Amino acid sequence: MTTSDDAALDGVLERSRRLGYLGPGSLRVQIDHARGFAAGLGTPPQRFLDLGSGGGLPGLVLALHWPASQAVLLDASARRCAFLAEAVAELGCDDRVSVVRARAEDAGRRPELRGAFDAVVARGFGPPAVTAECGAPFLVVGGHLVVSEPPGDDGEATADVGAADCARPHGDAAVDVAGRTGPLRGATVDVGGGGGLHQNVAPGDRWPADGLAQLGLASERTWSDPFHYRSLVLESTCPETYPRRDGVPAKRPLF
Repeated sequence: MTTSDDAALDGVLERSRRLGYLGPGSLRVQIDHARGFAAGLGTPPQRFLDLGSGGGLPGLVLALHWPASQAVLLDASARRCAFLAEAVAELGCDDRVSVVRARAEDAGRRPELRGAFDAVVARGFGPPAVTAECGAPFLVVGGHLVVSEPPGDDGEATADVGAADCARPHGDAAVDVAGRTGPLRGATVDVGGGGGLHQNVAPGDRWPADGLAQLGLASERTWSDPFHYRSLVLESTCPETYPRRDGVPAKRPLF
């Protein structure tokens, strides 16, 4: 990113915060957190989707960080999508970044979006089961679902910048039961703490292997940069039964 890109991005995200789409924390911290999603992927994706893009994090940041990648910013809110479309044009990447207004459950069944991305990113979208069920259908086999994780070390951990300091209205009304700040229920110690990349980490209670397998997913790795992230890989095509209809992933989670 150039200095002018940085300045333009700062301006866009400051406007997002004034509109109430981002929390009051430092914009620089929020931008650094968004860039951290890229650290565990290595090669930039050809096409990625930001699940519940909201105020533009991490999607806008990653779109500039990966200048050769195509992107879709997905959100259910008309107001947020209007803002995102203006932001994409202002940042000069509207030739490769599009904004889609839809619930994740509906968008995941659209032929042009289903199985069309080698990466899906999710920042505070919802609890693990909801994020996994809504994110997996967008992936090609071998693609990655990258999520922000809480750093806590007990069952009532407080979310890190990905869910609390960077709080925003949820990107999909159907799953907004977890788009809030505060304690994350069922959180466990983040095995990626201490920095670096950790291969083949057991997912623990938040990401149980049998639950993920229903969607074709498996936990792949975690990393800290210094925030906490997890990558899941789609090992087999997500079954056509997923995602279930609007609201069901949150009301009746798979795990």
